[in-house]
Parts: sequence; structure tokens; C-alpha cells
Amino acid sequence: MKIRDNTIKLNQYLKLMGIVPTGGQAKLMIQGGDVQVNGMLETRRGRRLVPGDKITIEGKTFEVNLDNNENQDIDFSEQIE
Repeated sequence: MKIRDNTIKLNQYLKLMGIVPTGGQAKLMIQGGDVQVNGMLETRRGRRLVPGDKITIEGKTFEVNLDNNENQDIDFSEQIE
């Protein structure tokens, strides 16, 4: 998955990080009120995430870290305490 504008959709991010195995499960989790972005409930699966955004799900918080180099895919995201 290439990052072109240094953003990624929330549902894609959840799949990429292995939090959910399918897009359908990501949609259900997001619309079910189980996901927070920067401390606020987020129910839009198409929400665009940018580097530094913090995603909290099931008591775990992840910080979005995207690499915008044309020759590389998404770099990584780190779980923070």
C-alpha cells in the first residue's frame, strides 16, 4: 500500500496494523464506537489519519507514523503507553 499524500484511511490502518483481519471487521469496529482518534470517538471509516495521530482501540494506543518516500510503503506505527 503506497502513501501518496501522507495520509491513510482509518479502516486501512486497522487492517495494516493487524488489529482486524478484514475491512468488514474494521467497519463494524469503527461504526460500533470502539475506536478513538486523538482521544475522540471516531465512527467514520474513511477518516484520514496523518502522522502523529493517536488511535486507541481495546485499551491500546498506537501513534501513526507514515513514510512518504515514493520508493517505500508505510514505515510503521508504534504502540505507546
